Amino acid sequence: MKGEVKMKSKMKWVGLLGLVLSAFSIFIHFLLARFTQMGVAEYESSVTIFSWRPVFEKPIPPTNTPSYRKLWGPVKRLESLYPDSNPRGHYADPVSETNGFIFVRIQGGFHEIRNSICDVVVVARLLNATLAMPEIQSTTSSKGISSQFKSFAYLYNEEQFVLSLAKDVTVVRTLPKDLKGARRKKEIPVFKVPYSASPFYYFHHVLPVLKKHSVVELVVSEGGCLKATLPPNFEEYQRLRCRVSFHALQFRQEVQELSAKILQRLRAPGRPFIAFDPGMTRESLTYHGCAELFQDVHTELIQHKRSWMIKRGIVKGKLSVNSAEERLKGSCPLMPQEIGILLRAYGYSKDAIIYVSGGEVFGGQRTLIPLHAMFENVIDRTSLSTPWEMIRLYGKEVNLVDTPGPPPFVEEVTKHAAWKSAGPRPRPLPPPPARPKSYNIEGWWGWVAESDNEPDSTVIELRTNAHKLLWEAIDYVICVEADVFIPGFDRDGKGHPNFASLVMGHRLYLSAASKTFRPDRKEVAKLLDEIRDHGHHANHTWLESVRRHLKKTLLDGIMEASNKSKLLSFLSHPVPECSCSRDSFEVSKNSSSPLTSQLVTSLGVAHRCPAWMDTGPISQSKDKENEEDVYEDDSVSELFFKQNAENHEGDSEVNIKEENQFEDQEDDSGER
Repeated sequence: MKGEVKMKSKMKWVGLLGLVLSAFSIFIHFLLARFTQMGVAEYESSVTIFSWRPVFEKPIPPTNTPSYRKLWGPVKRLESLYPDSNPRGHYADPVSETNGFIFVRIQGGFHEIRNSICDVVVVARLLNATLAMPEIQSTTSSKGISSQFKSFAYLYNEEQFVLSLAKDVTVVRTLPKDLKGARRKKEIPVFKVPYSASPFYYFHHVLPVLKKHSVVELVVSEGGCLKATLPPNFEEYQRLRCRVSFHALQFRQEVQELSAKILQRLRAPGRPFIAFDPGMTRESLTYHGCAELFQDVHTELIQHKRSWMIKRGIVKGKLSVNSAEERLKGSCPLMPQEIGILLRAYGYSKDAIIYVSGGEVFGGQRTLIPLHAMFENVIDRTSLSTPWEMIRLYGKEVNLVDTPGPPPFVEEVTKHAAWKSAGPRPRPLPPPPARPKSYNIEGWWGWVAESDNEPDSTVIELRTNAHKLLWEAIDYVICVEADVFIPGFDRDGKGHPNFASLVMGHRLYLSAASKTFRPDRKEVAKLLDEIRDHGHHANHTWLESVRRHLKKTLLDGIMEASNKSKLLSFLSHPVPECSCSRDSFEVSKNSSSPLTSQLVTSLGVAHRCPAWMDTGPISQSKDKENEEDVYEDDSVSELFFKQNAENHEGDSEVNIKEENQFEDQEDDSGER
């Protein structure tokens, strides 16, 4: 007996020692991963701690195949366009003696802030003024955010901003002490700048006051304080906008590092990916009258917001709008389900990687269910990052408790005395004690039926609005770097270009040949209505129409943006002011690719790129241009022709060959 007891005791000690050694080994493993050069990100990827589990049914085709080039390859006719935002004429450095200081307060979301910063830099250059670091109201009005980031530095890199603009404007981090004190006392002149003001507004209204008081404060709330299209003699100021947006406005280091990690994890499977921005915010849906695209409480929320905007003059129109008619006009966003149908019809297989961006998708994850049903690898930033990485991004924030407390305590004696002193019986029961109201922003909005005015934002909601800026900054980086980008909507809650428009403009500037679809919502609505009742049995004629339309938007969408979007936001179409062509005019006349030179000419790009950009030959072979139109297989048949695939395999091959011939003839006809 004693021997057995001793043996059990020894076994317990051995087991305990083994557990201690295992825990110590895991701890050392984490420390080594944390402090090695590769960092914790590589370790996290090795143990697969993220919620995304890639599902791939077949390998991606080789990059040199026509099928790959058609789906993921660059747009050949835009390969000659390169970014060039440097000054091209006489452009003097900023003088040391300026007319005074400009302090700016910027209100709005991510895209409004970015547009506004670019505009105020140009205004400072126009007025020969010193620009104090802009203040972002979304961060200064928030409570409990980290004190280590102040306003502008919460989102962007201040040092990069100052150094990049050293030859354009003089930028200081804060106002001088005397002017700062005068601002606190509200003794400096303030201008609530109108949206899309002309340069002459600043010359005639702001400049005289600036010279008199040596300081002015500008309040920008509409997402832009300067006209998008300036007169031809202001072309250098347009290029200044490009230098601000695409070079000076770099996100702070923590945002860039996390964006790089997410992008690395996204590309880890070794496959290209599609970035999709739904653009479905409550404000944009309200402004354009798209309430009937949703059901139950979401429709009611949109209508309530529309009533609120009509009373304040933001929206001019009726409260009840026929959403079906607006959709046919192209005024409503494309739903995720519709985007999924377009991508499948174009040829993307169901195991393609789709990254969903955007700080808000109205309707929540429920609206993305159809997209998940069509594609197995639909992910977002939350699937590729960890909570502690986001906490590190936010910094050391104050712990906030924004939950309703218990109702005030009332002594039983007081209740008993009130009951005795009440009127004669029978009498109604007393009302329940008052309780603080709390509303769940992700659930049912109880205030909709109670008041015409929406409740004030809680402290946590204010901080969440500041966090949205960081979320959209991450999405912005990934969308710009994506192999393919497609927007669901390109207008915000005031009818101006939105987040997706900025992304498309940045991609057009940085890499014009990258595949960026710009679907015509009016045309897409007609195409989708043709198969609304038999979506899984669409014919090849319909598929050809969809493919032809999406292929056409790769080029014609740029021309449309030049005619429409650029009038509202220069950053959504920074061509031709900020682009150059590697095709010389002599070469273009004798080139074997007249379509390429014709497109460059229609875009207005007449500037020849500097010699140092000539790093390699440009492929101008007509055969190579046509290669991107070849369809090797019909992967979309799994979605649309699943039931009849066996009976019509021969017909499918014939239709594909006919389609290839049609595409080649289309290119020969000289279509842009």
